[in-house]
Amino acid sequence: MKIGVLALQGAFREHLQTLDAIGVEGVRVREPADLEGVSGLILPGGESTTMRHLIRRWGLRDPILDLARSGAPLFGTCAGMIVLSTEIEGGEEPVLPLLDVTVERNAFGRQLDSFETELDVPILGNTPVHAVFIRAPVIDSTGPDVDVLARLEDGRIVAVRQRNVIATAFHPELAGETRFHRLMAAMASEHDDPGEGSGRRPHPTRRGGTATP
Repeated sequence: MKIGVLALQGAFREHLQTLDAIGVEGVRVREPADLEGVSGLILPGGESTTMRHLIRRWGLRDPILDLARSGAPLFGTCAGMIVLSTEIEGGEEPVLPLLDVTVERNAFGRQLDSFETELDVPILGNTPVHAVFIRAPVIDSTGPDVDVLARLEDGRIVAVRQRNVIATAFHPELAGETRFHRLMAAMASEHDDPGEGSGRRPHPTRRGGTATP
């Protein structure tokens, strides 16, 4: 099994290192051909506007959307979460509108206001997740098909899942946290081999009951 990591800009190396640590082959994705044979894709933190331009420049938008429609898991961290959102506050055009959420960029201020905290993420077990927030976004609202995975103490949403798409406002890969990557690897394995006779079909990610473009 191979999992791609979008390697146009940002903290993609740390994701590749995390995949290696859990015994999964990571593949750098810079152009559409790099997506061939991958079982999932990670969109790292970085600068979402730059990422938007590079995704379009290298013709990656439609191939990534096709990968998501096939049921393969996608995982976005920080800027990756912004890129996956259907609505970005301020009116910025969505890039890969796969998560039915409204996201606020730089919700915690400048890089000097970055912080670390412990989060309860029940889907990952009882041990809290050490979360690193760096110029992080936050989710202001979610659609009916979105599961909230984690909140800050003040109630703000910082991790979500919608079918085969996961996103976090923080950086697990910078904290030595591997459980999100293990969850994604398990989803990718299930997508690759759903089980004989299961009748399972890939789920497109939807907004309001219809498949996204």
